[in-house]
Amino acid sequence: MTIQTRAYRKGALDCRDFPLTDVSDLLQDEGLVIWIDLCAPEEAVLDEIAGELNLHELAIEDALVEHQRPKVDRYENYLFLAAHAVRLDADSAAIVTTEIDAFINPRWLVTVRNEEGFDMAAVEQRWDRSPDVAEAGVSFLVYAILDTVVDGYFDAIEVFDTYYDDVADVIFNEQIADLSRQRHWFEMRRALVKFHRLVVPMREVLGGVMRRDTIPVESIVFPYYQDVYDHLLRIVETTDTLRDLASSIVESSLSLRDFRQNLVMKRVTSWAAILAVPTLITGFYGMNVPYPGSNETWGFVVSTILMVVISGGLYWSFRKRDWL
Repeated sequence: MTIQTRAYRKGALDCRDFPLTDVSDLLQDEGLVIWIDLCAPEEAVLDEIAGELNLHELAIEDALVEHQRPKVDRYENYLFLAAHAVRLDADSAAIVTTEIDAFINPRWLVTVRNEEGFDMAAVEQRWDRSPDVAEAGVSFLVYAILDTVVDGYFDAIEVFDTYYDDVADVIFNEQIADLSRQRHWFEMRRALVKFHRLVVPMREVLGGVMRRDTIPVESIVFPYYQDVYDHLLRIVETTDTLRDLASSIVESSLSLRDFRQNLVMKRVTSWAAILAVPTLITGFYGMNVPYPGSNETWGFVVSTILMVVISGGLYWSFRKRDWL
């Protein structure tokens, strides 16, 4: 469990690493904005913060329970936001998520993470790079968190896009994919479905944060939120396209498998038909009844000519139809 506390004044860091018991005293200074970041906190710590900031027990319960759906809930004087940062490993077809819960008030922000997979240092860097905009306080901090999360979505999209481009090239090779590769295709498709479930609700989350009736978003920060929202729309559209592409790849793979199987069957059937001709003619030699040309040289010559001509005719016909 790690706890980091920071207090900002007009976009500049005023103090940090102060005890949680000092939060209520610091908030009496109207010029300060408080940020508390918790990683894998214990319930007692959240209860202490709830006492300092008057947080609702249902919001505390949501922060303690993992695997929350991306959402934004409105309480009397703050918002509760749940989002997920994403990392994708194409080699193992594993999508790793880090849940980020946030209690958002114009004067303070409490962020809760279940593990260190999401680095808050990137958020601090965005804050330090834009001191003028950082004067907006909590609204800019929330933007920095959401923008970092959405940037991670772009990284995952790039991995998915590269992977499915490679798969689309592989399925048209003559070599049939082995079982392990097909299993990997399935796992990547399942990862894409999970990614889609995490991304699509984020439109409602951003829309809820951008509403100014509960938590005011400063005019100087609003264009930044709009930019994140536009990026998120691009991600959702690309995700839908990738899902269609994944479905098309599966359908194409099945169609190609049936095509190759039919091609093999045509070749086998064609050779079986060609071999059936000499088998039928030479079969007369095993009969115990006389037939025209039996035990005669001309009979052997005629049967040989028939076998060559008919078999050759069948071979030419099948080649013309591209069966051989």
